Amino acid sequence: MQSVEKMTPKSEAFKLNDFQFEGINEPVVVRYFETMNSGSFMETARLFAPDGELNPPFEEPVVGNEAIGRYLEAEAKSMKLYPQQGIVEKLEAENILKVSVSGRVETPYFGVNINWLFLLNEHQEITSATIKLVASPQELLNLRQFKS
Repeated sequence: MQSVEKMTPKSEAFKLNDFQFEGINEPVVVRYFETMNSGSFMETARLFAPDGELNPPFEEPVVGNEAIGRYLEAEAKSMKLYPQQGIVEKLEAENILKVSVSGRVETPYFGVNINWLFLLNEHQEITSATIKLVASPQELLNLRQFKS
């Protein structure tokens, strides 16, 4: 059986741009949002383990630092990420931190609620980042029409 230890978030909040990021004190996760919002996508990619994986919605996983950097350069240029709150859990059996973050992504064309799930190894590298849309069926249909 897998042991999970919920970690109590510190009362401090990280300030990114003009919003508060509650409940997360993992520097690599905070840095992910900072580099994404500054457009430093290759720096974002370097936060991942060499075989780290980015799992964007509706697409195949993107694996490896170079591939992640290229993907973000192509797909994330006009995005601004607004994490709002999160929870950190330590998965004892695997010596991995699981960081769940909820928030919003805004582009010039649309905004959508998002959940991010990060898995961090013992070296504070992102081994996996999964992005899930939290949207109604109509919102998802509108996004699909926009993407086409």
